[in-house]
Amino acid sequence: MKHLLEKALHCLPQSSLALFFNRSSGAVSVALAIVVMLIAVAPQPAQAQTFSVLHTFTGGADGGNPDAGLTWDKAGNLYGTAHGYGSGGHGTVYRLTHGDSGWAFSPLYAWSGGVGGAAPLARVVFGPNGILYGTTTVYDYGTVFNLRPPATAACKTLLCPWTETVLHTFEILDGDYPGYGDLLFDQAGNIYGTTTFGGSSRLGTVYELTPSGTESVLYSFAGSDGETPENGLIFDNAGDLYGTTANGGGSGCNGSGCGTVFELMPANGAWTQCTLSNFQNGNDGVNPYAGLIFDQLGNLYGGTIGGGTGGSGTVFELTPVGSCTWTLKTLHNFTAGGGECGPYGTLVMDGSGNLYGTTKCDGATGNGNVFELAYPNWTYTSLYDFTNGSDGGNPTSNVIFDASGNLYGTASTGGNLSCGSGEGCGVVWKITR
Repeated sequence: MKHLLEKALHCLPQSSLALFFNRSSGAVSVALAIVVMLIAVAPQPAQAQTFSVLHTFTGGADGGNPDAGLTWDKAGNLYGTAHGYGSGGHGTVYRLTHGDSGWAFSPLYAWSGGVGGAAPLARVVFGPNGILYGTTTVYDYGTVFNLRPPATAACKTLLCPWTETVLHTFEILDGDYPGYGDLLFDQAGNIYGTTTFGGSSRLGTVYELTPSGTESVLYSFAGSDGETPENGLIFDNAGDLYGTTANGGGSGCNGSGCGTVFELMPANGAWTQCTLSNFQNGNDGVNPYAGLIFDQLGNLYGGTIGGGTGGSGTVFELTPVGSCTWTLKTLHNFTAGGGECGPYGTLVMDGSGNLYGTTKCDGATGNGNVFELAYPNWTYTSLYDFTNGSDGGNPTSNVIFDASGNLYGTASTGGNLSCGSGEGCGVVWKITR
């Protein structure tokens, strides 16, 4: 009976457990135990889920082809970037505001090329000061920028453009082509990121910007230690940085290497690099484009766009076993049958330890999907399979949750199929659970 009770209590939400024990003052009667056990193990009705499109990009002033995911503000509005189109022809930052009649779309800023930059691949994020920050891939070698809203007194509608400030313009030796990665902030407001190319060996950099925009190159990749980092960085509790490189690290993948997972450790004003995993065997996955996330135990999770036993990418876990020594475990192999179909966007973990993400061209129709890997056995479920019709297709974004557990993201193509070359300009979507 005791074991059954423990199992039942383990299945209850923490809030229910707290309420139960507070009211029983630590004394659990057999009758109460049976009630709790029956509640915990009783079959629960299956949760229905619904896919819906919140916005379809037209290739007009709203932009088109969103490669990055979305960001919440404190009021429950969504922010994102579109890689192309817009009133200036070079991409947009937009906002979706939720109201009684649905979601209202408004472009906040449009690039026209030149010194302001162009073609954002990464999403915008809020800094510690409450201002939006992001990167562009063009002019000349990319920029880091922030956006501020117009003064309330000067703007009476949702259509007033925001003001861009370019904090840094890359010049190849200090970096070139910021990719898909979010910017990262420390407690002092310093900004950290990666560039896919540039640096002393032209194979990518990790950089730091002060709040005023002064840049320092923390590390330049040389090939054997990795090359072309496509995504962003994360901190651990000690202040070390972690990330991935899509290529480099060894002799696999036609001699250029199949990618790495790395750690950068600060000491005496310098940063020391440590390779945690070196992708050489196609069965382990190749080309980790996605960034990394930690679980509560200090394990790392990420994804590759290719390789694996299905030839279409993997989801992996890295477990620390010692200083600069980690063990790689493949949690899932995608089975699209080849190509670079796996996760481009960084995974996300919910409070139960389940992993969520998107694939670019896996899924039932080969147009990408939204998936879940359920802890602890990492059972795979496709939550939605895109058709590249009005629902969108080929997502490269991460996903985010709202307080009710609904999922949000973008798809790079599909939607309005008259947009662009006939593949569509993408959508913003929601999965209600």
